[in-house]
Amino acid sequence: MNEYFKSVTLKSTGATSFIEKETIQNLWSGYGKIKRIHLQGGDIKSVVIKNVQLPKSNNHPRGWNSDIGHQRKLKSYEVESNFYEHFGKKSTARLPHCFALENKDDEVLMVLEDLDEAGFSLRKQKVTWLEIEICLEWLAKFHASYLGKIPKGLWKVGTYWHLATRPQELEALNDVALKNAATAINDKLNNCKYKTLVHGDAKLANFCFSNDGKVAGVDFQYVGGGCGMKDVAYFIGSCLYEEDCERLESEILDTYFKYLQLALGSKNEALEKEWRSLYHIAWADFHRFLKGWSPGHWKINSYSERITKSVIENL
Repeated sequence: MNEYFKSVTLKSTGATSFIEKETIQNLWSGYGKIKRIHLQGGDIKSVVIKNVQLPKSNNHPRGWNSDIGHQRKLKSYEVESNFYEHFGKKSTARLPHCFALENKDDEVLMVLEDLDEAGFSLRKQKVTWLEIEICLEWLAKFHASYLGKIPKGLWKVGTYWHLATRPQELEALNDVALKNAATAINDKLNNCKYKTLVHGDAKLANFCFSNDGKVAGVDFQYVGGGCGMKDVAYFIGSCLYEEDCERLESEILDTYFKYLQLALGSKNEALEKEWRSLYHIAWADFHRFLKGWSPGHWKINSYSERITKSVIENL
């Protein structure tokens, strides 16, 4: 971390010094690091630092080395900064407090609340139904917080797999029927009447759990406008195998909409009807991206294929 960012971190947290405790993770494709630092001399014990730096070499894990990918990644960090600055405090879903945001010399600094220290220290690779339910509640609260909001400074259309930002993956897609239907699927999903802000990368790995049954969300690089079903379908696909995705489909949607209506404070039947009809559309949209990006991915399964085939037939 450069000296200026060090001074910003100390000033924003009221600390007099700090020690870098650990690197939590390297950012995708070499764009910096997320670190946990211990603070001294103030009331806050620790924070998480997200330090974005331009990579010295373009070394994408799946080979998508291009200016398109580079610009998409750069914008994603600008979007995340804008989200924390202008939208984060409006969320009734738990997310980290942002102490400071800075840009200097092609670097970005985000000083964020340490959710481990706040009690959200558990990460899950497998989840029970109860844990799925609390994540669906989180998504419902998040979507209710931003219903009808204009995504100014964010992605106009949220999610990292949005069709307009993924021309390479579409070109690589060998499924001709899906390739031909991609634009119609995209349009049907994104021309919905009821829009909110979607998280855009709501996979299981981006949820932090507490011992007392609560959850917080992190990583807001792909927040933007859209239908809440995008997050729900993507989240479910990240934590359940195909037989459970299918078996629990009705319960998943009933649970999500129960919490959404509660978060909205009054029942919006028109929204629920529209969004329920778009769940399979959202699933097919991500399936389109996945088949072009990584044709051998474990998430490509018979359930997704059947849903997508049905969606195409009913367009």
